[in-house]
Amino acid sequence: MLAGMSDTHTRPGLPEIDTTERGGKRDGIEQRSDRRLFFQVLVLDAPDCDGDALAALLAARLAERRIPSVVYADAASPSGFGLATWSEDPADFVTKVRPLFSRSVGGALASARVRDGWQMLGRTYSQGHEPELEFALLERPVRNLLNPALPWHVWYPLRRTGPFSRLEPHDQSVILREHASLGMAYGQAGLAHDIRLACHGIDAGDNEFVIGLVGPALHPLSHLVQAMRKTRQTAEFVAKMGPFFVGHVTARVPG
Repeated sequence: MLAGMSDTHTRPGLPEIDTTERGGKRDGIEQRSDRRLFFQVLVLDAPDCDGDALAALLAARLAERRIPSVVYADAASPSGFGLATWSEDPADFVTKVRPLFSRSVGGALASARVRDGWQMLGRTYSQGHEPELEFALLERPVRNLLNPALPWHVWYPLRRTGPFSRLEPHDQSVILREHASLGMAYGQAGLAHDIRLACHGIDAGDNEFVIGLVGPALHPLSHLVQAMRKTRQTAEFVAKMGPFFVGHVTARVPG
């Protein structure tokens, strides 16, 4: 059994619980892992300060402390900026990222305010067929975020409707394949790549997923969202999407 894998119990009447992620088979054996990355996305405003200067100060603080991250200029606000950070240990958001905005550590950063309703927190997850499970959970999202050829990032939360959860697994699979094939087409064309995060129970707005779209230009990211509206999943089973944060990368910190 993998380290950290949930032990199952056979006490009558209780469901078996397994919190591991599962991927496709390798050498006939299903891949399983209890590792995942947590991501935090914050959108901040500095109405009484120079937002670009604060973003530069934030990037310097992140680099000093080797905190893996991306800093953004907010394309929709002249005083806004954004921050995406990630870690296998979500406590890092409290012990390493949070202090950056204190007066004693961050200095002028303490004047920045998180935009109400624009905080996102999620975790990588598997869909059950990944050929390289840990690559999909731990490496691919970071590679996309840190790729200098992909300066435009769009982040947003979403929630599906209850009826989707009550569909038969086969029907869910058909709906999800339509959605996924569209995303893969944009990815293969080099227009857009996605970062899919689950946020059940850890999102203040009761959302279920956080989506990051990254690409070399902004228009294809918007075009992908538009195209997704026509899929059955979005048209029939998505109750809420957004708000959408549109960020242009100003700094990347590998960690």
